[in-house]
Amino acid sequence: MDLKFTAAEEAFRAEVLEFLRASLPEGLAQKVHTGKRLTRDDMAQWHGILNARGWLANHWPKEYGGPGWTAVQKFIFENECAIAGAPRIVPFGVNMLGPVLIKYGSEAQKRHWLPRILDGSDWWCQGYSEPGAGSDLASVRTTAVRTNENGEAYYIVNGQKTWTTLAHFANMIFCLVRTSQDARKQEGISFLLIDMNTPGVEVRPIITLDGEHEVNEVFFTDVRVPAANLVGEENKGWTYAKYLLTYERTNIAGVGFSVAALRRLKAAAARLQGNGRALIDDPLFAARLARVEIDLENMKTTNLRVLAAVAGGGVPGAESSMLKIRGTEIRQEISSLMRRAMGPYAQPFIDEESEEVSDAEASSAAAQYFNNRKLSIFGGSNEIQKNIISKMMLGL
Repeated sequence: MDLKFTAAEEAFRAEVLEFLRASLPEGLAQKVHTGKRLTRDDMAQWHGILNARGWLANHWPKEYGGPGWTAVQKFIFENECAIAGAPRIVPFGVNMLGPVLIKYGSEAQKRHWLPRILDGSDWWCQGYSEPGAGSDLASVRTTAVRTNENGEAYYIVNGQKTWTTLAHFANMIFCLVRTSQDARKQEGISFLLIDMNTPGVEVRPIITLDGEHEVNEVFFTDVRVPAANLVGEENKGWTYAKYLLTYERTNIAGVGFSVAALRRLKAAAARLQGNGRALIDDPLFAARLARVEIDLENMKTTNLRVLAAVAGGGVPGAESSMLKIRGTEIRQEISSLMRRAMGPYAQPFIDEESEEVSDAEASSAAAQYFNNRKLSIFGGSNEIQKNIISKMMLGL
């Protein structure tokens, strides 16, 4: 594929830049640049701004509210947003559930849920991982037993999900549940949409290594879920789960965010230290910096290829696992080098207009480093991704 942007694509980039200058709140961008924790309102604000412009679900088909962009346009948009300091779109509704409903949901489900994802009426979280069933999702034990009461069909759900990101903000959760104990593990799973306000749903916080409340445990005790909230066919949820995961893993790669982080890293490393020299002049540091930049450029190309395949009607396969592995490794390496560049200040970024490290920065480089340790684990650990690549591409 031609990796040079056409005149039309460069014109689109200019349009995106103008939109960001006019519509991205300065305070929000500053929060992102300085590594501050975003609130629910912060994330919802950017969600609403993009939806008003029609640019929120930029990978959805036009008939469902997408802008009809090409793969290259989507790539340009996400990179420029990251560089400008736009918040990352909360992925669970727009990037994960949306594509599943578009492909496998009933017409009634599409009509009801897709507009609510776009306008923010529903905040979704993901009910996949369980204690003992993380990367091995086929081992999920949360059960959903179908029953009929007064002529209405329900599922009674019991079990536990863990590491549920932003569940304390969500009003809806899409879950993998076991609807058959007799079939092979992968064949007894269904994909269910559950209202978090239903009696029997309990959310408990998990405080992570960086001291933040980002993930949670979710418990289900005799939770009644209408059978109409089953996506696709009963016991076929494994197919839908894998389809969703290809989008999640591609999204985890975070190409644009790595590009933005690399720019900040270079600025930090170029600062003069106490010895009158810049860290970027150290041969060992410079070699690591060059290596991660080369890896990032290679990943950009792979990302464009995957986006082009999706735009042509394909589904990311082993490529999404490749992006997940390399993308998370690159982001971890950049955060590690940033921590090194900031030295004893342990601040994530520096004030571009100041000659001194700012004490006003909210988060430390150490906190960013520790938080990014999770990247190579969630969404299916990188070790699991290597197994997937081996099976899909090498037949092993």
